[in-house]
Amino acid sequence: MFILFYLHMITRCGWATEEPNLSYHDNEWGRPQHDDKKLFEFLLLEGAQAGLSWVTILKRRKGYEKAFSNFDVKKVANYNQNRINQLMKDESIIRNRLKITSAVKNAKQFIKIQDEFGSFDNYIWNFVDYKPIKNNFKKLSEIPASTVISEKISKDLKKRGFNFVGPTICYAMMQAIGMVNDHITGCFRYRK
Repeated sequence: MFILFYLHMITRCGWATEEPNLSYHDNEWGRPQHDDKKLFEFLLLEGAQAGLSWVTILKRRKGYEKAFSNFDVKKVANYNQNRINQLMKDESIIRNRLKITSAVKNAKQFIKIQDEFGSFDNYIWNFVDYKPIKNNFKKLSEIPASTVISEKISKDLKKRGFNFVGPTICYAMMQAIGMVNDHITGCFRYRK
């Protein structure tokens, strides 16, 4: 009972009020991520989220993990039309053909970036000189939907053949993988 009370006494970003947002906020969002498997996971999930709420995707995260071979980029890159058709019947994910085919296409492009840069991590973190940008927002309303850097990433990814990588999606990914610290200044995760 005391633990539950304590969890609600902690100051968090305003969007983290209930599960699964609460655990995601406390344990993942904004923490610098350098593992290519995790980076591919977030690229795939952020693309799936386009036009939907993030909580919708978080609730289906396990479904995505299973449907997309535990986010194994090489396996996903080899999905054929038959596998895409199977995924269109999978109720544990968002059954949008464009998003599913985009995930497969993006996996292929992701591998090309790994080959060119040694890792997707090297590629993506180069946009912020390999260190997180620490913002100082006091309110959620101050947090932008996109930035000059997310626009630059979006443009480059699109040039490389990626889909569902607009500036807003790229900024959401930057937040998720800790390229930017957009925890509000009063949030307990801001300084961590």
